[in-house]
Amino acid sequence: MSWNEIWDLLVGTLKTTGFPMLFAAGGWKYVVMWAFGCFFLYMAIAKDFEPILLLPIGFGIFLVNFPNTPLFGFTEGHPQLLQFFYKYGIIWEVIPCLIFLGLGAMTDFEPMISNPKMLLIGAGAQLGVFVTFTGTILAGFTIKEAASVGIIGGADGPTTIYLTAKLAPHLLAANTLAAYSYMSLVPIIQAPIMRLMTSDKERLIRMKIGRRCSRTELVLFPLICGAIIALMVPAVMPLMGMLMFGNLMRVSGAVKRLTNTASTALMDIVTIFLGLSVGASMQAHVFLTYKPIMVFGLGLIDFIVCTAGGIITVKIINLIAKEKINPLIGNSGVSALPMSPRLSQMMGQQYDKKNYLLMHAMAACLAGSIGSPAAAGMLLSMFE
Repeated sequence: MSWNEIWDLLVGTLKTTGFPMLFAAGGWKYVVMWAFGCFFLYMAIAKDFEPILLLPIGFGIFLVNFPNTPLFGFTEGHPQLLQFFYKYGIIWEVIPCLIFLGLGAMTDFEPMISNPKMLLIGAGAQLGVFVTFTGTILAGFTIKEAASVGIIGGADGPTTIYLTAKLAPHLLAANTLAAYSYMSLVPIIQAPIMRLMTSDKERLIRMKIGRRCSRTELVLFPLICGAIIALMVPAVMPLMGMLMFGNLMRVSGAVKRLTNTASTALMDIVTIFLGLSVGASMQAHVFLTYKPIMVFGLGLIDFIVCTAGGIITVKIINLIAKEKINPLIGNSGVSALPMSPRLSQMMGQQYDKKNYLLMHAMAACLAGSIGSPAAAGMLLSMFE
């Protein structure tokens, strides 16, 4: 073999590596995305912020942002590994529905059933969805993009994924990451709003413990709730149907093994695929553009307005109701479970150590977990 042939072989081999693209024009974008990925890994590992999701998302971001890696995209028409998960799990809406199945199997709706007024808090907390929808259009987004961004404030990751995959799949990574990021930052974002919007007197309101629900009520709830949602917002039934089915398995007590599988092993498996798929979709040439970066600012405004909407709703209820509601649970109208209810409890006990708001806040949060998909269903029926 001559020196020229050896040299051509070395040059050809070098071209198959990622170095030529890394040092070419625009190579800095890869470095920026590595930093993004490492930031989310740091938040998950060092700060313990939503590690179950932020760790696979962060590693997915880090992994795919190396040039020439056959992980995300297509090769001769066939999906590569993470593209396969993304296409069949998220674009085909399988993973969000399976997550709702697991959530239903994990969820006890009794606190909300025993105090139906909490449904109003969950509905009021969707205020930010429609405010941000309007603002996003004014910022230059299309109607479908605005609808997908607006749902971020509901703090419901699977619903954000479901709606965005249908209306604006090119914003899926940014919307999902914004939704889960703000969920993990609940204490930082919501606490100042709660202090600002409540008085010392309101923070001291004590609420009565809700009544115990009968087994019949618990079994009928997923059937009745599922039927009402199917009639009013049928577009969101793939999510809500799975949520109610999972809850029916739980409360019936007839399929304990299936309930345990849905709430543990199945949830863990789909969460791994969800995190990696979403992270992998954040490739530098897609993510580092105007609209995905704007999503983070709009999503923050959305989350703030939704939090304020829940608190305002409580104040309105208190003008009419004989039994007052502590407005500190208004923040839990967004479905950031369990972070928002935990924050309500912590702040309530800062002002009255014997005030127990956790179960009431859980009820508001469960109402939000119904309100957010309902809002998504309305947007989907109007703009799909």
